[in-house]
Amino acid sequence: MSYSSINEQLNELYGYQLSAGELSNITDRVMPALKEWQTRVLSRLYAVVWLDAMFYKVRVDGKVLSRAMYSVIGLGMDGKKEVLGLYMAESEGAKFWLGVLQDFKNRGVEDILISCVDGLSGTPPEGLPEAIETVFPKTQIQLCVVH
Repeated sequence: MSYSSINEQLNELYGYQLSAGELSNITDRVMPALKEWQTRVLSRLYAVVWLDAMFYKVRVDGKVLSRAMYSVIGLGMDGKKEVLGLYMAESEGAKFWLGVLQDFKNRGVEDILISCVDGLSGTPPEGLPEAIETVFPKTQIQLCVVH
């Protein structure tokens, strides 16, 4: 979002505005923490991982466009859920999911016992279940009841 868009949201929601300098200072402080979170080492094993993408309308260069927001939530062996990752892309695709899963492997995930997905099809690989099998071959795939 641009600084003016952020200010519009702040004003609309809270009746508050910040200067571009204040917003820049906040961004400068938040971005390193965000980068650290995005690259943190993950647990070695997850009991369940949910992978899904939802489409949202976002403003890009003054135009309202649909974008896919990928979300990954993991249930650790301690029974606690955690957000493993959030990503935005122009569309949902198995190839993008393959990159996300490879990133998780690079960040320390060795195995996922069960992965809950919607069965997205597409190439390459064939679809989301196949992308999971490529990176985590022992993972059991559970399709959601709607799909």
